[in-house]
This record gives sequence, structure tokens and C-alpha cells, in this order.
Amino acid sequence: MAEDVEDGGPVWDLLAPHASATFGEVYPLRLLGAVHRLVLAGDAPELLHHYPTTEGDGDVAAMWAPFRSLLAERGEQLRPAFARPPQTNEVGRSVPLLAGLLVLSQATALPVWLLEIGASAGLNLLLDRYYYAQDGFAWGDETSTVRFDDLWHDGHPPLAQRPVVVERRGCDRDPIDVTNATARLELMSYVWPGQARRFELLRDALELAAQSPPPLDCADITDWLPGQLKERHPGSVTVVFHSIVWQYLSDEERDRIEHVIHVAGERATSDAPVAWLRLEPPPEMFPAELRLQIWPGGQDRLLAHGDFQLGPLRWLAEQ
Repeated sequence: MAEDVEDGGPVWDLLAPHASATFGEVYPLRLLGAVHRLVLAGDAPELLHHYPTTEGDGDVAAMWAPFRSLLAERGEQLRPAFARPPQTNEVGRSVPLLAGLLVLSQATALPVWLLEIGASAGLNLLLDRYYYAQDGFAWGDETSTVRFDDLWHDGHPPLAQRPVVVERRGCDRDPIDVTNATARLELMSYVWPGQARRFELLRDALELAAQSPPPLDCADITDWLPGQLKERHPGSVTVVFHSIVWQYLSDEERDRIEHVIHVAGERATSDAPVAWLRLEPPPEMFPAELRLQIWPGGQDRLLAHGDFQLGPLRWLAEQ
């Protein structure tokens, strides 16, 4: 694709109007996602035999010619995809997020009230509907098609705990409606075609979520979160959580969110604690850090190192 841009080919024709965009706006990914959607929908038969997500051979060299031809012949059909930023919802992040809840259960012995910011389709809000196994310990729904096995290395979270989710709610600027087949297809199209396990987990999680969708609000985080944290929930711990969201927010947004959470933390009591759980990259980007703060107290703990997608995970905190 890079060589085609330099040669002024169809890749350049499509990306040229966005040549001055920042790297973070990922216009090449928007283009790749648009083509992947056509393949997944069965609307690009010439590529079906090469995309692993449609049981193709994964032969990149053989795929290039029909891929380039599709861009040249159907470019106008692809252009609308540039208007919408890519959406991802990595269900594999539920594994480290569950670890944070295990620590919370150990510390508070209370059920949890989940609030997810930047929730996308809300798949990680449903983490108690998945199945987890590690070193002989199992938690979650034994019948779930979304299953995670032995992703922790060099230690593991306090596995004896069993957190209970009593309520859940999330927000996103542009939430994905899991009951809409087109929206589900768009979300799947942003998984790299060669990453079969990620694709299968996402597909299965979306099917599960469509049966009982998580409650999601279309809203900016800074408008939504203060209202959610105004109300206390005695007898449960209120957990604000997010994963790989922080880098997409402005400095002002991050400051406002931190302020709102800390104000709520100052009002927290032992029978109505507040927690902030996040899986986010450090300034140097890798590896992602799982961090947890619990109020009263507010100590910030680094619990684990992990991946942006699906393991492996390294436990760092003391039991």
C-alpha cells in the first residue's frame, strides 16, 4: 500500500484528501476496515479466498492484485468509511479487568456497581457472562462461548474471590448497537484478518451481548460521569473503569475526569466505596498497565502488566 501511494495508485487516490491528517486518525486503518467489511459481508468475492476471517488462505501476495483492483473500481463505495473513526472493543481486556475486581472483592467484600467510560459496544461491561480458568480456578458462566484459559504468567490475581456485579452502565460518544447486524460487522472489520482468536472472541461476545444488551448512553464522558457519581450506593462499591481510552482524550478531558473521580472518592465511605480501575498504556506506550485506586484511602496500585488485546498478562501486586 505504501508503494502504491508513492506510485500515485488507487491507494493514494483514496487517501490523498487525508494526507495531512495525524497518524492517530488512522485513515489507512479506516480503509482496511472498509474493505474487510465488504469481505465479511460477502460483497468482495475476489478476496474471500484470501482473508483468514472468511476461511481464506492468508496469502498476502496473491491478495494484493484483487485488493488493488477493488480500490480502483469501487473507490467511491469506500469513501464514506473515512467519515467515521474506527471502533474497537477488545473483549480480551475483560481478563485483566476481572483481576481488578478480584482485588476489589478481597479488599471490600462488597458487590460491584460498574460504570464504563469509552465503552464502545459495552462488551467488557458483560465480563461476568464470560468464563475464566486459571491454575485450577474457574469463574463465570460455564456455558459461555467466550472463554479465557491460563492467560496469567509469573503470578496471578487473588483467585479465591468471586466478585458479584449488581448493576452496570456505560457511555461512549458513538456506542455500537449490538442488536444491529451492520454495526456488529463494522466492529469485527477492525480486527486484523490474521488474528483468528481475537476475531472469534469478538464474534462470540457480540452474539452473546445481542441476547441481552448492556445499557449504554450516547454521551461525552465529561458530561456523563458526574451525574453517575452523584448517587451513592451503600452496600456496594462503585467502580469507574476503562481500557485503552485515555490516549484518545484531550488533556482537559483527562483532568476533568480525574477531578470528578477524586471528588467522588473524597465522599466515599467504608459501606459505599469508590474505585477507579483502568488498563492504559504508560507514557512509553508498552506494556499496558492495570491500575486500581480505592477510596476511602485512594492509594494508587499497579496490579499488572498486559497487552492491548489478548494476553499474556503478568501479575505484579502482592496478594
